[in-house]
Amino acid sequence: MASAAAELAARGARVVGQIVQRRGVSDGGVQKMGLPYSSRTLLSYGKVREVAQACEQANADAVIFVASLTERQRHALTTLLGCPAVSLPHILAAD
Repeated sequence: MASAAAELAARGARVVGQIVQRRGVSDGGVQKMGLPYSSRTLLSYGKVREVAQACEQANADAVIFVASLTERQRHALTTLLGCPAVSLPHILAAD
């Protein structure tokens, strides 16, 4: 994530936060390790809420995901987070 933040900063972005989804850290998380990530958002519902709150507090212009996102995922995340969601590979490919 540090290299992704550095790459974005080199392109003029202001990185205001970094959030990692870690499964298996809590007792409840360990029980859910066998479950797949949401194909709609790549995130758990709680993590979507956490990211949306961080976006609101930072007045973020966009959310950059290190993982590739499908068009459906980008649309769902943009709606849920209240700002554009894009993937780092998409940004790098645009150059």
